[in-house]
Amino acid sequence: MTQVDRVPEAQEKNLWEQFSAQEKLSEQTTYQFKRYAQLLREWNERTNLTRITDLADIITYHFQDSMRVRHCIDLSVCKGICDVGAGAGFPGVPLSILYPEVPVVLLEVNQKKVSFLRAIIAELGLKNCTVCDLDWRTFLRKAPYPIDLFVARASLQPEELVRVFGAASAYKKAQLIYWASQHWEPVGKEAAYLIKKEPYTLEDHTRYFAFFAQLAL
Repeated sequence: MTQVDRVPEAQEKNLWEQFSAQEKLSEQTTYQFKRYAQLLREWNERTNLTRITDLADIITYHFQDSMRVRHCIDLSVCKGICDVGAGAGFPGVPLSILYPEVPVVLLEVNQKKVSFLRAIIAELGLKNCTVCDLDWRTFLRKAPYPIDLFVARASLQPEELVRVFGAASAYKKAQLIYWASQHWEPVGKEAAYLIKKEPYTLEDHTRYFAFFAQLAL
């Protein structure tokens, strides 16, 4: 199990103040992220949720990386967001915190991670957030929620995401956003569904949001 690295109180306070200022967060929202980070690190000592355990890295590579997408698309108008392969909740939980009026579904099949996600939702009071333990293909076939945006970060490979998404007749008007690395390029059938690539910077590294839609065919 991963041992939690303790951060000096003054340093921790500074990290949260910087994060809150950079992202223009309210006091309540900042508190929710603090509690999220605390529970993530505590649970990670007994359940393998993430390899990133340093607080500064959690803020940068989990929270801020999840939140960057809001600069590329207006999430406030979404009817529903689904995080495919939510894992420890990224990007779904940060987006749920930022947009409490938008329904968010966390799609995850690993039951230990499902338990963590449900605990986070309860602890943070995220009434707009729901956990679903169906697999990706079954979820699309049953279409149990009204979703117009699917997001995927470090879950399924893009070719698998797009292949299954492309055959989902119930979500023909939905978009899929994939968190892509700097050197990622679409191959094969992925390219037919790709609408655009939007660059973003994280700690001086350029990455991309890849936007997919069935209407691109």
